[in-house]
Amino acid sequence: MSFEPSELADDAVPIVFQHGEDDADVAAWRPRFCQGCTFPPAIFTSVMANLVKNPNINSSLLFRADVLHDHEGGQSGAVPPELAHNSPKIPSFHGFELQRYIIRRLVPRNPQVDRPIDQTCLRYEKKLPADDDHCHDKDNNGVEWTLVVYLPHVSSEAEMPFYHPKVQGIAFMHEWTAAESRGAISISYQFFDGSDYSAVKLKRTAYQLLKVIYKHGQGRVAGYQKRVHHDVMIPQARVQNTYTALKQKYARALITGWAESTDPEKHVFEDLGIAAFMIELWADMYKTTPFPGFVDIGCGNGLLVYILNQEGFKGWGFDARVRKSWAAYNTVGQQPDGGDSLQQLVLLPPPVSRAGILEISSDDFAEELTHDGHFPKDTFIISNHADELTPWTPILAAMSDCPFIMIPCCSHNLTGARQRAPPPKDKNKAESGYASLVQWVSEIAKDCGWEVEQEMLRIPSTRNTALVGRTKQPGFDFSSLDIHAIVDRYGGTAGYLEAVVKLAKKCAAPAAQKTTEH
Repeated sequence: MSFEPSELADDAVPIVFQHGEDDADVAAWRPRFCQGCTFPPAIFTSVMANLVKNPNINSSLLFRADVLHDHEGGQSGAVPPELAHNSPKIPSFHGFELQRYIIRRLVPRNPQVDRPIDQTCLRYEKKLPADDDHCHDKDNNGVEWTLVVYLPHVSSEAEMPFYHPKVQGIAFMHEWTAAESRGAISISYQFFDGSDYSAVKLKRTAYQLLKVIYKHGQGRVAGYQKRVHHDVMIPQARVQNTYTALKQKYARALITGWAESTDPEKHVFEDLGIAAFMIELWADMYKTTPFPGFVDIGCGNGLLVYILNQEGFKGWGFDARVRKSWAAYNTVGQQPDGGDSLQQLVLLPPPVSRAGILEISSDDFAEELTHDGHFPKDTFIISNHADELTPWTPILAAMSDCPFIMIPCCSHNLTGARQRAPPPKDKNKAESGYASLVQWVSEIAKDCGWEVEQEMLRIPSTRNTALVGRTKQPGFDFSSLDIHAIVDRYGGTAGYLEAVVKLAKKCAAPAAQKTTEH
């Protein structure tokens, strides 16, 4: 069944009937669209509960909803006084009983442009006898109605922010005939006095709101299960609040002063998002202990290092190539020896054979410009789209007993050569190239003794899977780990030294040379 809703005329018979103070029907709800469906009340209720908590599904201008009050049952519950004085009166609908009362705060993505508003969300249910005056189906055995109503806490159109339809209320009705396994959903508006009922924007919004409900409900009937789970490690509100603060503090200046040839907004907003996650992750990890410092391997343009340094987190990063932006982002004294926060170094870890290194010309290769991958114990290792260094990340972390985060991007093996990672052994996992890479590097981390946690970051990138190793597997001792055996198990390092020499020679150009980013 495709989504082809019927548009209802402005003077159509109301679907939702609200009681007035004298117990008479008030036909103040005007239906906009209705659509047949095959999902039952339980799915409709679940879909609506998810949409109440995640209004960002319907609007890219919203971050989320903060639930301020949630009460199950026929009453409103003990509404906090600071909310009660501004909350609309709970409406009564013919034949319906209130089942759930929620007050949520809609949090906009850009609070400098749009203000948050509170909104009451109500769920009602009813089963009517066959002789009910408002029953459209006189043989309604097994018919159920579920009604969800949104009431914004505003008194006029002028108070409504841009991201919300300029209406007093929105009502979603679900009707279900169990004996026939068929149903219908509809959307109705309660307009402000003097509103234009036929406004194109309001009709378009109603269409889209109903379409989302239909899509999610039919998807669940078809067996769809959500694969991507956000906010597993850190609550959504904490990361988004920190992100908003960072964006307001840094975004404009960073975009204006962008020195690279790449898209400034993508890179700035992406790294601000990663920094927000890191800051909140570290807030949990280091509640009672001093922050141990960080190192960003394959740091690219150095922006993430710069933001974290500016926020008071001491650390540094290195990359094989100097970037133009380093001139603005580099600071002194951010690493243990007091050196620069951004350094040109090539990784040459111990598992790589040094055989033949003495015969290499110093013009082609300077060993002092390499790093052996050993860091002070507990240093937090960041590997953000580090490409060739991604599969090395959990190995380096185990070598030095350091926690880590890696955000895989392009797939390379341990020699630095491009490869397509083997597909996951678990057939329930996706078999895309990126999913295979994520699974492959996760297996390396597990074999190195890490408990691997996964988080899907809210950043403007399709490469947004973060793998975090902050705890060891129970009873695991890194000192007993055979690093060479792990490296051999995942393909070995034959050709790595040659690749490093070639890369070092290629990247020996002066810092002012125009380069591209990872």
